[in-house]
Amino acid sequence: MAGQDRAAARSKVRAVRRVPDETKESQVTRDTRSVTAKVLSMLEAFTPATPALSLTELARRSGVSLPTAHRRAAELTSWGALERGCDGRYRIGLRLYEVAALAPRGLGLREAAMPFLEDLYEVTHENVQLAVREGLEVVFVERIAGWEAVPVRTRVGGRFALHATGVGLVLLAHAPADVQRQALSAPLHGYTAKTITEPERLRSVLATVRRHGYAVSDGQVTLDAVSVAAPVRDADGDVVAAVSLVVRAEDAQPRTLAPLVQSAARGISRALVSRFAG
Repeated sequence: MAGQDRAAARSKVRAVRRVPDETKESQVTRDTRSVTAKVLSMLEAFTPATPALSLTELARRSGVSLPTAHRRAAELTSWGALERGCDGRYRIGLRLYEVAALAPRGLGLREAAMPFLEDLYEVTHENVQLAVREGLEVVFVERIAGWEAVPVRTRVGGRFALHATGVGLVLLAHAPADVQRQALSAPLHGYTAKTITEPERLRSVLATVRRHGYAVSDGQVTLDAVSVAAPVRDADGDVVAAVSLVVRAEDAQPRTLAPLVQSAARGISRALVSRFAG
């Protein structure tokens, strides 16, 4: 009997031990994302503010388990999408940059535009920017900054809302109707007191941009800066990018700067047509 009692007790102990595991399993929300989605979320975890992450930070910020983060990080590092420093922290690898450079709206556009951006900078010694639209955001693909130019909040590869920047206003003004509807119906964030946050007013501004052929963002991102932007077109006449000049608000003369920016935009357009002809 004593042996039977001990066996029964051990059986109960094993049952008790299994219950928390099963309960925990049922309570934890399973990560049903695909492997690709998990990998992309890990890459998205890196930002300008967090360019280097430990494995634990990478797992937490991407929402994947630590074992999954360990496996995927090893694969990404082996391929070159990530690099691991001597401190054990992960950073974006050069292989990823090499692949991204193949995007036609990235390196190809930049190479066609660079001579005209440099000319615009030499004439003004102000901030010169080149951007494309991605969804409801602006993505900056090139920027030349003067030493004494007004500081800007943009960076190459950085994103910004369409409604606030000069390049964004140009790209939104020439975007498909459904994109404009989405932008006008979404909340319009106010970066400064001058940012356009009323849909009807923004709609009127976009019409003015199309009519005049350039956009002016006066203190909408930072109060001390004014951006003048113009559209870059492809062989079909579609707007595929925008170029801008960002100057100090106190010295800004948008009507004087607009012809310079428009001339650079036309030059880039011609270069694009020649570059991708045939």
